[in-house]
Amino acid sequence: VQHLSGIATMTRRYVKAIAGTGCTLLDTRKTIPGLRVLEKYATRMGGATNHRMGLWDAAMIKDNHVAVAGGVGEAVARAKAHGVERIILEVDRIEQIEPGLAAGANHLLLDNMDADMLREAVGIVAGRVPTEASGGVTLETIRAKAETGVTFISVGRLTQSAPAADIGLDFDVA
Repeated sequence: VQHLSGIATMTRRYVKAIAGTGCTLLDTRKTIPGLRVLEKYATRMGGATNHRMGLWDAAMIKDNHVAVAGGVGEAVARAKAHGVERIILEVDRIEQIEPGLAAGANHLLLDNMDADMLREAVGIVAGRVPTEASGGVTLETIRAKAETGVTFISVGRLTQSAPAADIGLDFDVA
């Protein structure tokens, strides 16, 4: 209960920090083994939206996949060729956006971008697919990132780093 209450409390702080921006806070799959369902429930109670519950929800093409495939376009094309419908493409450079979209990515994870770079990326995407800021997001940086126009911001620390809430059960014998 302390662990889950800590997650919900931290999540609420992040949700409040982006209130009014139109951006949605997402959790990640970075959970304690065996506790994913409970930890994701706690983030929902804090006001976040659950991202993927598991690898089966969507393909997430990351930098290692791109390196092996030879580029973002080829990585996305290979996933599409194997019948993958929901493809989240992680990009960390502006020049990866157009090839990824042209190949059929239907969600872009904009990794470790500062607010200026996020704003530029959102402008290039121009609403064609949802955009998600991720990587190194803190309570101090989340508002500026949300104000860039990204659709989502995902924060792994919600489940990785939330301190346990101090909950006690004291009896009052009177």
